[in-house]
Amino acid sequence: MVLATWFSIARAGAYEDFFAALERDDARTVTALLQRGFDPNSRNPEGQVAFFLALRQPAPAVAEALWAHPQLQVDAVNGVGETPLMMAALRGQVGWMRRLLERGARVHQEGWSPIHYAATGPEPQAVELLLDRGAPVDARSPNGTTPLMMAARYGSERSVALLLQRGADRRLRNQRDLDAADFAREAGREALARQLAAPTGR
Repeated sequence: MVLATWFSIARAGAYEDFFAALERDDARTVTALLQRGFDPNSRNPEGQVAFFLALRQPAPAVAEALWAHPQLQVDAVNGVGETPLMMAALRGQVGWMRRLLERGARVHQEGWSPIHYAATGPEPQAVELLLDRGAPVDARSPNGTTPLMMAARYGSERSVALLLQRGADRRLRNQRDLDAADFAREAGREALARQLAAPTGR
């Protein structure tokens, strides 16, 4: 009984130490815990996967330590279905996106998908990479929102232009009956809204 209690306390301490080390980008502590058998796919109390958190922080040294672990699950999802690829796309971390895709991360999933996150973020290259790998240009979220809508409100105007060049349909509307021009208008991007609302001949 005493031995079991000691192991329980040790596991709890390792858990706390692991996520504290992740927050301060302490790769040495994280590596030591992994070598002692700590699960690289552990989730924090909010259900966030460790590698997802390392990309979000960002904690680049810890991300590398986790990446080196053979049991790392590149498509591990958090409580709302987000993957590390989605966070890398949102942050514009194109290098990490390439590495994740090369290791087998899914380029697309139904519902909110990596291309939505890339379009929301600052880096058009993230959008381009996913499109080049086969992500659908008009992917629909659960409420019908498209990557073009997300880019129009939150992302780079270069991402908007890229999506249009790749065939994104500016006429699509989501469940709120909003199109990409409406999304731009809600963000106060009036010039972009006028561009998106202009007749296309399609």
